[in-house]
Amino acid sequence: MGDGIDYGDLPAGRGVDYWDLDRTLRREVRRVYDEDEYEWAEPRLREFGRRVGHTIADNADYVDEHGPELEPYDAYGEVQNYVRYPAELHETERIVYESGAVADVFAAPPGREEPLPFAHDLAMQYLLSYADPGVDCPVAMTAGAALVLEKFDDGSLREYYEALTSRDHDALIEGAMFLTEEQGGSDVGAIETRAEYDDEAGCWRLYGEKWFCSNIDAEGTLALARTEGAPDGTDGLSMFLVPHADPDAVDGVYAKGDRRDGPLDPDAVNDQFYRRLKDKLGTISVPTGEVEFDGAKAFLVGEEECGFKQMAEMLNLERLSNAAASCGIVGRALLESKVQAADREAFGKPIDRHPLMRADLVDMAVDHEAATAFTMEAARLFSERERAARAGDDADDAYRLMRLLIPIAKLRTARMAVETASYAMEVQGGNGYVNDFITHRLLRDAQVLPIWEGTENVLSLDVLRALEREAAHEPLFEAIERRLDAVDDPALDAAAETVESEYRDLQRALATLAGADDEYAQLSAKRLAHYVFDVFTAALLLAEAHERLADGDGRLALVARRFVTKELDGREARGIASGDRVALEHFDAIVRYAPVEPAAAAEAAPAED
Repeated sequence: MGDGIDYGDLPAGRGVDYWDLDRTLRREVRRVYDEDEYEWAEPRLREFGRRVGHTIADNADYVDEHGPELEPYDAYGEVQNYVRYPAELHETERIVYESGAVADVFAAPPGREEPLPFAHDLAMQYLLSYADPGVDCPVAMTAGAALVLEKFDDGSLREYYEALTSRDHDALIEGAMFLTEEQGGSDVGAIETRAEYDDEAGCWRLYGEKWFCSNIDAEGTLALARTEGAPDGTDGLSMFLVPHADPDAVDGVYAKGDRRDGPLDPDAVNDQFYRRLKDKLGTISVPTGEVEFDGAKAFLVGEEECGFKQMAEMLNLERLSNAAASCGIVGRALLESKVQAADREAFGKPIDRHPLMRADLVDMAVDHEAATAFTMEAARLFSERERAARAGDDADDAYRLMRLLIPIAKLRTARMAVETASYAMEVQGGNGYVNDFITHRLLRDAQVLPIWEGTENVLSLDVLRALEREAAHEPLFEAIERRLDAVDDPALDAAAETVESEYRDLQRALATLAGADDEYAQLSAKRLAHYVFDVFTAALLLAEAHERLADGDGRLALVARRFVTKELDGREARGIASGDRVALEHFDAIVRYAPVEPAAAAEAAPAED
């Protein structure tokens, strides 16, 4: 049956095909795509994974040292708001957008009658983040801005929507979301930017400041502002599209192809000022800065005072994108660790032959499996909901469960990315701390993921809102029970019993919080979010493992049981007295994807439990 991947044959985690090496992503994509979708998409994902592993990975290293630069003024002191990008970054953008990362989920690509599910956009973002999570930020926001226009625009912004979803890089514009203000931070209701209608010019104008603006020079920027007489708080916010260029001074949208000629003429600059770019720890490839609106021309998106609802729709996709990027970083950090551990010798043998390293790599691999499975399941639900919305149908259960899982996916995987990247530095030894090696950048890039799109505390409170407002516990319980009911293989019995017990405890926890005061519910929110992740992921992995066992593959059974043991099984004496030797006996299966006969997985169960 083969021995799995020999990581010792790889000099490093680059110059490779990330799609080919990440069999976890391949399995999950196969699960969440329809048959015809997968048949069409698989060769394209393979080609994209190869290009990320070669060209984009090389470009990312250069761009990290030579990132975008802001030239706010021209030689005569006139505002030009020009961001200069290295050629390598332009090349990366062209590869990503012309591969259909955004376009293919909004319009049927060549050879298909229907668009791909949004899970496809997220799978491509996952692969992209193996090399450059910074570039993934504008890709994610471009898809998010397009989604907002698809849902809420009355047709007046059609030109912007078509440019956001273009397959031609020269005709493309990118999206952005200018949300954060210095006085508000995560408190969106504290936004002070105001919008005034200019009767003479026949347009809206924005006044105010935005403090943390990623992809600062996007032509398809969405911003929240308060119109005259609007109420305080989130109820009074409206959504506006704010172009980079003055829409009355350029011919149509100011697309990527138009930028080849250099900066805008000062007379064509929209009335905003890019004050400075942030000197960031990581994600150097996306320019993030501060913007002052001084009467910037803007277009109202949809109806007034609906901005917060519109932003929430974009935020669901952005948080999933954040989770996909986190999974990509975990995958790359794990790959670099596997290669290093197979190649580096210490005390007479490769370090992946030493028991402690084997245990670490096994648990890193199991974390990767868990994060990817949970994120792609949330992506499947998001895709189902959006497909139904386009058809004018209802997908209420998918929406309610999606609303619960998405903030959890983002908060858990972001933390995993930081922790995994940090440990990957340790596996590299001193080299891991040096900028010449990729783990240095992986950790710097990962560190923003718990911050982007809401901190862990903010997301935990959103979990409470999903439970209270959408009664999301109902589809959650149904989904867990359906998966546990499907598990009846002896190799999984003990783990399934543990999950059944924890599921009952989770139900009791939710019932307790339902009757608790607000302060206690908020105090428990973060613990609850992680608890839902652990129980739901365990049920998901067990159900998948059951199906794989029926197909003659026992590897995922080992992964699922290890996850249950690691996250849910309260072992006495910290497990030291259990005799657990999984990391030694099944290292090749879990870490190197070596195949496992179902009978072998069943034989291993008693020793593990």
